[in-house]
Amino acid sequence: MIAVAHELEISVVLPCLNEADTIGTCVSKAMRAMSEAQVNGEVIVADNGSDDGSQDLARQNGARVVDIAEKGYGNALRGGIASARGRYILMADADDSYDLLELPKFLHKLREGNDLVQGCRLPAGGGTIATGAMPALHRWCGNPMFSFVARWWFKTSIDDIYCGMRGFSKELYNRLALRCTGMEFATEMIIKATRYDAKIAQVPITLHPDGRKTHRPHLRTFRDGWRTLRFFLMVSPRWLFLEPGRLLVLLGLIGYALALPGVTIHGIHFSSSTLVVSTLLLLCGYHAILFAIGVKTFAISAGIVPGDRRIDNLLRRVTLERAVIAGAAVMIAGLVLIGVAVNAWVHANFGDLDYERTMRWVVPGCALTALGFETILAGFFLGVLQFFRK
Repeated sequence: MIAVAHELEISVVLPCLNEADTIGTCVSKAMRAMSEAQVNGEVIVADNGSDDGSQDLARQNGARVVDIAEKGYGNALRGGIASARGRYILMADADDSYDLLELPKFLHKLREGNDLVQGCRLPAGGGTIATGAMPALHRWCGNPMFSFVARWWFKTSIDDIYCGMRGFSKELYNRLALRCTGMEFATEMIIKATRYDAKIAQVPITLHPDGRKTHRPHLRTFRDGWRTLRFFLMVSPRWLFLEPGRLLVLLGLIGYALALPGVTIHGIHFSSSTLVVSTLLLLCGYHAILFAIGVKTFAISAGIVPGDRRIDNLLRRVTLERAVIAGAAVMIAGLVLIGVAVNAWVHANFGDLDYERTMRWVVPGCALTALGFETILAGFFLGVLQFFRK
């Protein structure tokens, strides 16, 4: 379909790596869908180095082929989208598992004003999975689990976060400034679109069996599952750092509450050893919380995530000077406790001390000193980040 650049309404972008079995079918379906719906559009095949003649087959069926040298699913899509001339983009895999004749569903939702229209293959969102189209592990475990985590952690409205068929406006894509070069590209788009308050809709689609015969699917179950979980954690300081940190601090405080007075419960005596372990929990937890704040501040500064009013309020209250003063006060308190233990040692002529009694001064003293020192360092670190935000 030929049209003047500014008249193009939609660009269908298909990443391709040795898809000779199916690329011709996918391109012809997309061209047919646009023709039947009387839509001005184009099909772009973003080729990632095919050596099986996929490029020629794509051109023969009416596609424009864009060669992408940088390897990776995300790189291929980014290159194809950068070359797209349409107002809207429809991306899909080139294995004929997505029926591109369903293009009008996505375009209709985009015309209604939605920024992102996600396809859904899962029954939870009204989708259909044809027999043999998806491995049982993906259907009943992987896809539902990761989609649930995305809804829980990132508040998305998507039932099938892995679905590779979706439409979105070029304006939204440019605003999101996506960075992932691999398969995480698709999930990054949904997470960022949610965080940037994009208007998101979902349409049910049917997933068909992979049409490729000459090679295995590019997806690897456990490798790509781990990559998704790793990406979720990396873009969520709350669940990677903050919540574990809170839990560790809570456990540490409980340990202190039991060990300082030497509580005995059902014959279990909590003493100095409990204090040592509790200190470890406190220090690790506090460090994780500080890391969460630092990572979130950096992500906002770098434009990776939108601004957060909670972070702004925190940084407005916790200035460098206040952090240094608070940290110094805590350090002094810790050193005083250590000083009490040293004084007792002096009075014992530097001989042996009562271990149980002395450790109740030394361990909390070390903990407070370390916490105060970390607070001072965190104050300077956040100060540096704030400086570069201005």
